[in-house]
Amino acid sequence: MNNLHRMDLNLLLTLDVLLAEHNVTRAAQRLHLSQPSISVQLARLRELFGDPLLLPGPRGMRPTARAEALREPLRQALEALGHAIAVEAPFDPAGATHTWRVAASDYGESTVVLPAMAGLRAAAPGTRLAVLELAPPRIARQAEQGIIDLALHTGEEAPPGMRHRLLFHERYVLAARAQHPRLKRKPTLKQFCELEHVIVSPDGGGFSGVTDQALAQAGLRRRVVLSVPHFLFVISALLSTDLVAMLPERLMRGNAALRAVAPPLEVPGYDMAMLWHERAHRDPAHQWLREHIMASI
Repeated sequence: MNNLHRMDLNLLLTLDVLLAEHNVTRAAQRLHLSQPSISVQLARLRELFGDPLLLPGPRGMRPTARAEALREPLRQALEALGHAIAVEAPFDPAGATHTWRVAASDYGESTVVLPAMAGLRAAAPGTRLAVLELAPPRIARQAEQGIIDLALHTGEEAPPGMRHRLLFHERYVLAARAQHPRLKRKPTLKQFCELEHVIVSPDGGGFSGVTDQALAQAGLRRRVVLSVPHFLFVISALLSTDLVAMLPERLMRGNAALRAVAPPLEVPGYDMAMLWHERAHRDPAHQWLREHIMASI
């Protein structure tokens, strides 16, 4: 028998029970079918396999050699199929051993991953978390291939077709060391432009950002003297120099060594979101991770 598409799954279930019971009547009782129905199915099985399968014997029916050879592989196949289509059990974080992979910038690490860590370790101590470098052009492909479970990125730049959920709205503040001599009060727009600024350029080497776009609309420019790829270095630079920076407000929380004031011009903020692929959307473990992160923000 080479044509699997000709096989009715119900026939295989019947054969499995017949090989266990060696009796048409008992098989019918187990399957809640009539004895004539089982006899019809047995005739069909004999035709498909080209073998009698079960022969009359002194105590019911005895399997042929072909039927004996089918017994264990058939049982294993039906058991595997049963597991495959079974209703998925609820996720149990206490007993989970998952390794989750989250793509994030250092900003996402500080504002999303870190606040979630303590609760994650307490609720799911057997799990592991790998934080991968955020590469926006590769988010969709990495999620589709299962390389990452989640990406933490701006909602405005979410790749088309990916699921996403807003975490929070972020706004920018003007930041410097707490004792900065020129930032004891909110600067004027002219004073703001005269300060020496450091900027984060994720792509590397850029000296312009959303603040510069806002200034350009007013015909102004600021002095950007340092460009770095990560926020962590910006904070170190602010603490050891008289540089200033337009930073996301959440990065300032809990750092008494830094001072934040409102900038003298309106700079658009952004929505922070977590992104994931449709393939993981209904997975109970993935759903739990997403809800845990939401509750931690």
